[in-house]
Amino acid sequence: MNHVVELILKPKFVAEIANGYPLILKEAAESTNETIEEGTLLKIVRPNRKYIATGYYGKQNKGIGWVLTNDPSKEIDEAYFEEKFKQAISKRVDFYKQDDTTAFRVFNGEGDGIGGLTIDYFDGFYLVSFYSKGIYSFRDAIFAALKETTNLRGIYEKKRFDTNGQYVEQDDYVEGEVGQFPLIIKENGMNYAVNLNDGAMTGIFLDQRNVRLALREKYSKGKTVLNTFSYTGAFSVAAALGGAYETTSVDLAKRSLPMTIEQFSVNGIDYEQQQIKVMNVFDYFSYAARHQLKFDVVVLDPPSFARTKKMTFSTSKDYPKLIEDAIEITASNGLIIASTNNASFNMKKFKTFIDKAFKEKNKRYKILEQHQLPEDFATLEDYPEFNYLKVCMIQLLK
Repeated sequence: MNHVVELILKPKFVAEIANGYPLILKEAAESTNETIEEGTLLKIVRPNRKYIATGYYGKQNKGIGWVLTNDPSKEIDEAYFEEKFKQAISKRVDFYKQDDTTAFRVFNGEGDGIGGLTIDYFDGFYLVSFYSKGIYSFRDAIFAALKETTNLRGIYEKKRFDTNGQYVEQDDYVEGEVGQFPLIIKENGMNYAVNLNDGAMTGIFLDQRNVRLALREKYSKGKTVLNTFSYTGAFSVAAALGGAYETTSVDLAKRSLPMTIEQFSVNGIDYEQQQIKVMNVFDYFSYAARHQLKFDVVVLDPPSFARTKKMTFSTSKDYPKLIEDAIEITASNGLIIASTNNASFNMKKFKTFIDKAFKEKNKRYKILEQHQLPEDFATLEDYPEFNYLKVCMIQLLK
């Protein structure tokens, strides 16, 4: 059992933790005489030492840990994780029954009651992601509980926390069946090749499922589609299957070329009829503007932060300029799909970026629809800041 330390909250943070806020902020705790190790259980108390909650110590972004329960009698053991997993799985019964979608999120961190932990399902395989050393210390209990509550083929894991700058080449396989990769999963009837044992990424971002469906069903037929920061070309596949005249996928990573070819191929799409560019997206914007290229649909889904030899990009400060560049190469009445997973600002703020860009270019626009996290990515209704995904479908008006 993990060591237990008493953590005294500063008075102004008592109410939010008592009312269900899941993240223990760095500034919320009174200083402690003990050096707290990651994974230490926290007995969270008021300044008068009255119990509020039990959590664990694990550094992640702005926080030093997460609340696990408000029940002082609750043990944080295998049975605790089993209970949480059963509750999460019961919310996703309909996903398990679908034949045309075989990959989805089973457990979404604080939205399902355990911050710092996510579990994704890939056609019988479970991928467990740990976002701090703290939650990783519960690894054995988590895997035991997962085996007890699911009928799984195999388990893979990702350690998504800082290991003191040391990257260790590791096999992410844990136990069960050894996956044969690429594993072909289905999403709304589309095929996607994924690899659970090849670094941090799998080949697809499951949180964009509804956006890809909208692109395929509503906005692709007969259109030219530019997919920037395209990664493995998942949006391009959706567009091509939706009847796009042509797709162009642009990403700086050299691996994007073979991986995008693979995604087209597993869907029976002739990749040679599509454009795949390995280059800096901003260089491509300049190229397209010089050659007066116009696209009916432009997809913008950049990383929150990126650095190249030439420049540094941050969505929190550079997104308006990104949209401005997109406007220059979007056809009249065309569509810009603007997306970000940056949790540091909300949808309202994101829309100010959009408005700023269109005003700068003296153009009119209309937001046709917007998306946030899909239903399997459970979030806390009272704390919308944890619903990190923001997507707007923006029509460029004449």
